[in-house]
Amino acid sequence: MNLIRHVEDECWSVLAHVSDPEIPVLSVIDLGMIRGVELNLQDEIVVRLTPTYSGCPATDLLKTEITQAFEEKGLIPVKVVIDLSEAWTTDWMSEAGKKKLQQYGIAPPQGESHSCGTHVALTDGIECPRCHSPNTKLLSEFSSTACKALYQCRDCLEPFDYFKCI
Repeated sequence: MNLIRHVEDECWSVLAHVSDPEIPVLSVIDLGMIRGVELNLQDEIVVRLTPTYSGCPATDLLKTEITQAFEEKGLIPVKVVIDLSEAWTTDWMSEAGKKKLQQYGIAPPQGESHSCGTHVALTDGIECPRCHSPNTKLLSEFSSTACKALYQCRDCLEPFDYFKCI
């Protein structure tokens, strides 16, 4: 039993270094995309991955990167299973991940998904991740990806992305 726990801990450690391709400062753990790691009866490591949305174009890349990271550490055989039993939500993001987003210049999601509804009414006043001013304005509901909106700070005049509450 101790050996199984050690292998699981090592797996989570490896996953903490697998970066999201769109926001490389965040790991798949920071984003809450890993729904579980287990050893099955065939001594195969099974990683359950929930992409940030079901049609995510980076899903295959993430599966490959996770598999390669495990293989490099000798954690084989590994199988990455896409788990769509629940839709990914920003509620699954770690607090450390939200802080990393802010340090990277992207305002983290504000609120919890159950209070946001299916369409988030975006308003001015999202805190600027650079100068922390709430004196900001919404420029566009969509930014570099559909999950982000584009804002501009009225104080430091810098544009920034806001990771929408999903």
